[in-house]
Parts: sequence; structure tokens; C-alpha cells
Amino acid sequence: MRVGCPKEIKNHEYRVGLTPAAVREYVAHGHQVLIETGAGAGIDAADTAYEAAGAAIVGTAEEIFATSDMVVKVKEPQPGEWAQLRENQILYTYLHLAPDAEQTRGLAGSGVTAVAYETVTDLRGGLPLLAPMSEVAGRLSVQAGARALEKAHGGRGVLLGGVPGVGAGKVAIIGGGVVGKEAAKMAIGLGAIVTILDRSIPRLRELEDLFEGRVMTRFSTPTAIDECVFDADLVIGAVLIPGAAAPKLVTRAMLSSMKKGAVLVDVAIDQGGCFETSHATTHAEPTFEVDGIVHYCVANMPGAVPITSAYALNNATLPFGLSLADRGLDALVQDPHLLAGLNVHRGMITNRAVADALGREFTEGLSALQG
Repeated sequence: MRVGCPKEIKNHEYRVGLTPAAVREYVAHGHQVLIETGAGAGIDAADTAYEAAGAAIVGTAEEIFATSDMVVKVKEPQPGEWAQLRENQILYTYLHLAPDAEQTRGLAGSGVTAVAYETVTDLRGGLPLLAPMSEVAGRLSVQAGARALEKAHGGRGVLLGGVPGVGAGKVAIIGGGVVGKEAAKMAIGLGAIVTILDRSIPRLRELEDLFEGRVMTRFSTPTAIDECVFDADLVIGAVLIPGAAAPKLVTRAMLSSMKKGAVLVDVAIDQGGCFETSHATTHAEPTFEVDGIVHYCVANMPGAVPITSAYALNNATLPFGLSLADRGLDALVQDPHLLAGLNVHRGMITNRAVADALGREFTEGLSALQG
């Protein structure tokens, strides 16, 4: 199979879909790999490193899209990219379609087979291709929130760790999954007072044991969210419903009762955000203010640390990517976990959460592939 990797074009996105190490594996499996010139610049991987791994360097993304059987990316295709996709081609990348009707229409109209990293599953019911970026985003959320809390950046002027004689800042984390756990690690490390809210009692028990009493846990109800959000200096939205749009757990009306200059970091923004006042921002302009509350809603947070995140992502995506390259669509038929990543195939929406969120007709993945 001919596997192509274009340079990412989303604002301040420095990651790359294939590292030189990943290319070497594809080549060892007998595949031809095309890399757009400069695609690895953000991770300090020169074209020569890709050539040494066995890739061919091409001058334009257009050539990648026109000649590749499978396109491997990091972020969802932008309008100029999805227009170049076609039937009998596999797209393997993050998609986050539930809040993005325009992209969904574009992919459906192209006829491409689109496999989304974020809905591929594993034997334990986890999301193995989402987890590494959730780890990165969770840790970054505290760094970003701490910076936004500085007065010069519009925040309250609170140091999360405090100092002797002055209390530490308070952090409320809504969601106790991978993002929430990693955010808590960072916040605790800075010396903050941390509360995690989640709707799973078993998960709250796990977190209590993991952190050995260094965090407070609350069962997530509207009342508990109100109390924690109103008391917090930094609120991190770490909610995930796989494939679906995130629920709006902090409303605009709630902002008036928050501390002026408090910070909301919405890690769920890829899925539409879990704060009513959220809208996607970029690393170029990461924050905005609503009713005196600072919002950080960067939709590609891990892109800020591309060397860490690109290698972590490739470690996770490589086995599934090789399976797709080796066996084509049969890989989806034979592996139910990879099949769970199928979101669009020849115009059909094959992820139920996406179809429900957008009011589109849903088609079972196997039925779509075998139809």
C-alpha cells in the first residue's frame, strides 16, 4: 500500500502523523511511504531522517492526497484537505466529528473511509489512541491554567502552590478519566488544593486510592459542580463521552458566581466543550474572557509540545496503522476494536454517537463495509 503523510496545517500544529521510526516500520512491512517535505520540522525530524527510514519526500500535500491509498494525519482534515480525499482511500487521524457538521459533510461527500483515532477501542474498553494525547492535555491543562491565572494574563493573580503563610489555589477537575487523573497529578505537584468530580463511584474509589488522600473527590451532581466551581480558582473540564458531543456542565449563568479572574480550561473543546461559553481557540490566541472569567479552549493543546506528543501518539497509532496498511478494509472487518474507529465510509456515518449528535442516519460499520 502507498501510505502518505502530509504536513499539518491547523494553526500552530507542530505534530506529525508519522515519525521516522514509524516510517521505518511501514517500509519493513513492504509499504511505500510518502512524506511531504518539512512535515517533521516541528519535531526536529528533517527530510533526510525520513529518507534514511525509507520514505520518499514529495513537494506538496496535493501529491500526497492524489496518490496515497492511506493518508495518516494528526488533526482533522481542514476544508482544503477533505476536498482532496476520495473513495477507496483510507483516512487515519483524529476527527472529533460530533460537534463538526461541516467536516462530517465534507468527509461523507468525498467517499473516503475515515478511521478516527479517538473511537478505536481496546480489550479493556479503553481508548488506546486517545489516551496518550489525553495524558499530555491533562498535564498541559494545569500549566496553561496556572499561566492564565497570572494577573498579566487576565487571571486572579493566584499562585496555585501558595507560599508559607498564604493559602494555595483551588483546582476543580470535572471528570476523573485520563485527562482528570493527569491534571490532578500536576496540580498536586504544584501544591494546589484539588477536587475531582466524577459520576462513577468505582472511579472515585480508584482516585482516592491512587492519590492517597491528597485530593478530595465528589460525586458529580449539579449541586456539587456548583459548589466546586464557585470555590475554585481554576476549573478544568475533563469530560468525555466517546465520540459524542460533550455535555455543557458549566453554564453562563454560573460565571457570575465564580471568583472574578478565575480560569476555565476546557480540554473537552474538541468534542464541542463542556462549558456553555466555550469556543475553540488556538495557540496564537489561546484565551478569551466572558463575564470576568478567563477561558482557555485551545483545540489542539498537545500541539504545543510536539516532540513529546508526536512520539507518544505514534507509539499508540502504529500497530493499528500497520494493520490497515497490511490488510486494507479487511482489517476493520477482522478487528472489532479497529472497527470501532470507523466513523465514515462511502458517505455513510458509521459511529452512532456522531450520527445522533448531528441528526444523521446511522449505518452499522460491518453493514457499511459489506454493502
